[in-house]
Amino acid sequence: MEFTTTENQTMIAQAVRDLCERELRPHVMDWDERQHMPIDLFKQHFGPAGMLGVLVPEAYGGAGLGYFEYIHTIVETARICGSVGLSVAAHNSLCTGHILAFGNEEQKRRWLPKLASGQWLGAWALTEPNTGSDAMRMKCTARKEGNEWVLNGTKCWITHGISSDVVVAIVRTGELLDSKGMTAFVIERGTKGLKAGKKENKLGMRASETAEVIFEECRVPQENVLGEVGQGFQQAMKILDGGRISIAALSLGIAKGAYDASVKYAKERQQFGQPIASFQAISFKLADMATRIEAAELLTQQAADLKNRGKRMTKESAMAKYYASEVAVWASNEAVQIFGGYGYTKDFPVEKFYRDSKLCTIGEGTSEIQKLVISREVLK
Repeated sequence: MEFTTTENQTMIAQAVRDLCERELRPHVMDWDERQHMPIDLFKQHFGPAGMLGVLVPEAYGGAGLGYFEYIHTIVETARICGSVGLSVAAHNSLCTGHILAFGNEEQKRRWLPKLASGQWLGAWALTEPNTGSDAMRMKCTARKEGNEWVLNGTKCWITHGISSDVVVAIVRTGELLDSKGMTAFVIERGTKGLKAGKKENKLGMRASETAEVIFEECRVPQENVLGEVGQGFQQAMKILDGGRISIAALSLGIAKGAYDASVKYAKERQQFGQPIASFQAISFKLADMATRIEAAELLTQQAADLKNRGKRMTKESAMAKYYASEVAVWASNEAVQIFGGYGYTKDFPVEKFYRDSKLCTIGEGTSEIQKLVISREVLK
């Protein structure tokens, strides 16, 4: 396999980089400190630029691009701010991606143009307080009443749980522990019984809103069911396969951002009469960072290539997500060490990369779950 960046991909990466330098970088630390979700950035800039409908076909108002272009979009955003990169990834691959993959024609035409344009922001709700990795034990339920479903329960750790205009939620419609007992619903904001709950006060990714989504006798029409009743769990697992590529790209962007800052600082910082980059202790750190980042990038590209070609990539996406996320944490830690005391302050960017990186080993399946997925695949 050869992963040569095309001229079009290079242009897309540069366009995203320029937009983020202009509209995102000046606000990064302010938004982080205030835990401010920059909705206007998404609606006024990212949407019109095609960043919120990267994978959506042009027929539904999207950019109609593939996973390589999508990776570039996430990487270049996360290189500047992991929080905003996370929101871009969650909007594209989870909420929008689920409707694109399993919605019927009417549903796609109803929701995708608004999501792809940035008119609407999307959320995807699977996790519950008692079910993180163990989604089969979800307690959030839906019961059928005529041509409506009545949803009750609480979802947690939901990106855009407050600010989203539409939520794709997977809830239980059958028996507990039945893999065919869950169904995916699309719920528009304003629907009676759909409420926003507690907003989490997080270590990192603070400008990406994470909150509870609460259903209290929330009535959803039958036409808002994605696919067939009982297919929700299987759909979610397929969506997470693609979502892991998103988190791998997010991790890659954070690692590259930490690396870029480290190289620049190592060339400028003087100790003992010379730049610290001239010391083997520092130059070897940079060599290790560069090598591991490139390995993570190749794993991510491999998964993206398989996804583009419609091939099964459960193992490959898990490998990419697992390795890239661990590299992001490690590289960010090394970056703080290279910066020394300055790396521990908010005057320099690496402390934020360090805080943001940890979520990558947890969200959309922990590192331990990725190893479980990989081990099951290799032992078949």
